[in-house]
Amino acid sequence: MTPVPQQDRPDASRLAGRGLTLGYDRRIIAEGLDVAIPDHSFTVIIGPNACGKSTLLRALARVLKPAAGAVLLDGQDIAGLPARQVARTLGLLPQSSVAPEGITVGDLVARGRYPHQGLLRQWSREDERITEESMAATGVAELADRTVDELSGGQRQRVWIAMALAQQTPLLLLDEPTTFLDISHQVDVLDLCDRLHREQGRTLVAVLHDLNQAARYAGHLIVMRDGRVVAAGEPGAILTAELVEEVYRLPCRVIEDPETGTPLVVPAAPAGRAVPARK
Repeated sequence: MTPVPQQDRPDASRLAGRGLTLGYDRRIIAEGLDVAIPDHSFTVIIGPNACGKSTLLRALARVLKPAAGAVLLDGQDIAGLPARQVARTLGLLPQSSVAPEGITVGDLVARGRYPHQGLLRQWSREDERITEESMAATGVAELADRTVDELSGGQRQRVWIAMALAQQTPLLLLDEPTTFLDISHQVDVLDLCDRLHREQGRTLVAVLHDLNQAARYAGHLIVMRDGRVVAAGEPGAILTAELVEEVYRLPCRVIEDPETGTPLVVPAAPAGRAVPARK
């Protein structure tokens, strides 16, 4: 595959990776990877299964230590920064979040304030206010006294986002936030993320599988294949039928979404299949 030239400059944003080699044990997933997250963007990382999307996100969140290279947060190697400093700057919503048994929504969201606590600063009225505002922003305030394990999947995902909001970080990373949700709840969660990005100016980075959802919500796309970034930029500029076929091996057409004007990927019909006549 011929890589599409990247326009990202790893030194031009608050969060970037430079020369990253990523993997698990002795299995290398990505090597020599450069990536930059534009400030105040809603960036979505897409690509085929096992291409390294979640691995990259885990490295950016300091969950996975690179075998080589560095993740830079505000120009400094994130590996050398104090954990509390990182937690005040960067929040992560992992792919599978498990709440302690019996914990209430209010108590779970309040845990987002832990990075701001210390020996000389205990729970305050400001913490209470931010917790309540985070629940209100995600539409879970009325669930505050209910236990998390009795909620639906969509409600739980909103609660986890509320906790991440309560952390009040300018950077928020979400690993497949729509996994296991039906289409209605997927759109609900992504609408929420889009609103938080637009109204609060947070930099959001999400890993998504659905190309059309990625194109609809992202202001910046990072397209990966085989552990490499093969394209990066605005969806309308880079998401073409040629790129989709090259990356996913999927013949398709890319048309304009009638609702948003963003790219809409339409897979080609199987050869020999009759197309119903329009009425």
